[in-house]
Amino acid sequence: MATLGVLISAAINALIIGWLARRLLGTPVGWPRTLVLSLIVNAATAPLLTWALPELGVGQVVEWSPAAGAALLVITLFGAWMIAIEVGLLAIGEAIVPTGTLPGPVELVRSTPQRWRRSRRYLTILRILARRGLGRYLRPGVRAGEADARTARALRDALADGGVTFVKLGQMLATRPDLLPAVYIRELSTLHSDVPPEPAERVRTMIEQELGASPDELFADFDDEPLAAASVGQVHRATLPGGEAVVVKVQRPAARATVTADLDIVNRLAHLAERRTAWGRSLGTVDLAAGFARSLDEELDYRVELRNLVACGAGSIVVPRPHPAFSSARVLTMDALDGVPLSRAAAELDALDTETRRRLAEELLLAVLQQLLVTGIFHADLHGGNVMLLRDERLALLDFGSVGRIDATARTSLALLLLALDRQDGAAATSALCDLLIPPSGLDERALEREVAELIMRFAGGLPLNDMIVDLFDAVIRHGLRVPGQIAAAFRALGAVEGTLRLLDPHLDLVVLARTLTPQLTSDGLALPGSDGVKDLIAANLPALQRLPRRLVGIAERLEAGTLAVRVNSFGEAGERRFLTGLLHQVVLVVLAATAAACGVALTLSELGPQLTPVLRLSTFGGLTLLLFAFVLGCRALVLVFRGREP
Repeated sequence: MATLGVLISAAINALIIGWLARRLLGTPVGWPRTLVLSLIVNAATAPLLTWALPELGVGQVVEWSPAAGAALLVITLFGAWMIAIEVGLLAIGEAIVPTGTLPGPVELVRSTPQRWRRSRRYLTILRILARRGLGRYLRPGVRAGEADARTARALRDALADGGVTFVKLGQMLATRPDLLPAVYIRELSTLHSDVPPEPAERVRTMIEQELGASPDELFADFDDEPLAAASVGQVHRATLPGGEAVVVKVQRPAARATVTADLDIVNRLAHLAERRTAWGRSLGTVDLAAGFARSLDEELDYRVELRNLVACGAGSIVVPRPHPAFSSARVLTMDALDGVPLSRAAAELDALDTETRRRLAEELLLAVLQQLLVTGIFHADLHGGNVMLLRDERLALLDFGSVGRIDATARTSLALLLLALDRQDGAAATSALCDLLIPPSGLDERALEREVAELIMRFAGGLPLNDMIVDLFDAVIRHGLRVPGQIAAAFRALGAVEGTLRLLDPHLDLVVLARTLTPQLTSDGLALPGSDGVKDLIAANLPALQRLPRRLVGIAERLEAGTLAVRVNSFGEAGERRFLTGLLHQVVLVVLAATAAACGVALTLSELGPQLTPVLRLSTFGGLTLLLFAFVLGCRALVLVFRGREP
């Protein structure tokens, strides 16, 4: 019983000491390391105190006296120094291994299976990279080097070997000509995954879990044989109770779990690449991985695709009508379309006359331009496999899992860029590019304008649009402009649709066709100069325009009187003020610590003043107290420096 009381007392003392140490350090240090150090300090205090008191001239005290008061002061100072030592050890621990770097005991036990699976996946990925000859790019300081077809093919094959998530990553990278050279874009554009279809029983179970009833109860007819199978889901033919023919897109049961586990790997590899490699920092792999995770999460939620189907109505172009009552996050039901994708419709296209093919090409380009420049919601992957030629000689768009969005300002800038390209106006095109992209502070606009003008002339001489877009991205990247992901997707959509238009009309002149369609776009609401958009802009800013003459007169009067002054608010932002406040706090801590240390050393070495004990002077006691404060303040400042936190 006595032993249990001692253990409880020791545990309580350790908790009190740990709490005091954390408060003195001023930062949320992990409790496991705090409690371990507290137990050590608590166990070491008694024997050290027994040894130190006689050395300091403090003998055994039987009753209250001045000597007893001195002994109490010495014991208190000794205990405070023991806690300060723990504070110092915690500060050193935070500098070497910050809290959160290593998992806690409970988390370590709970996450062991996941860590084991992750480790096995890491080894699999490393083996793939080594087998494809890409392992050298993981070494620190290694740059991507020249863009060669061999490395591009190796990257494509490695991503294909990695499975569904890495195939999707490669397909996303294929839409970013601002990040990768053209040879990589071409190779990654061919990526696909060969995945066998799911068994019919698992598909039926998924539908029942998502929609609350079996396919036989929901549909008048359901075909267990999939119409098409992809890496994330597969499509089955069905008939609604009312007799309407539909297709049911069913997500693979393990798709989300597989993608979630692989996304964790992708994010960790992205952080590693950006931290350790030059090419990772130049590409911004962390932001790239975050954007990829968001887009893939949308693709896994079929409710997003359902909303995209509703939002991307394209006039004369058919978009499948979704059926929300038979859809969920992992099941999507939409109208069945009777036709064949353009990528496999060579015979059907050959049977059409020239005028019909020309009309279809015009309708497709007009639909794409309307999405990009008017509605702002566009199909981001219009290759030949996602455009269907229907039996009634109309076109339909498929697969709305990949949809981009651009706001009104970006749409106007994109429209002005396309018009400038049509007019062969390099200055206007450069101005539109600077509005559309994110220019650096030291941009040489004249040099960029010369390059853009040269590209425009090459485009007018017959350069394919896709090649022109790749060359344009090369130019803007060389000049330091950053390309937002959705703007890159918009350019990629324009480049991809050119190849699809060529399937419809091999002799198509894209520039002439776009010029003939511009009046229709303007009448549909595109806010270009001369349209109602300018009137709306003036009306919105009319109050400021009315005040402008009075302000100009005031500026002129102050300038004439010599009283014109310019004030700059250097710390107007809340973040800047927090940074300055944190910096001042750290400086104050360091100054106080240095002052207390200097005074403490002086008092400790002083030979003046009365004796507190036969061995210890009062001045020495005061010096040791000041050194205690200096030590704690120094530890607190040290932790703030290493953790990058504001006090």
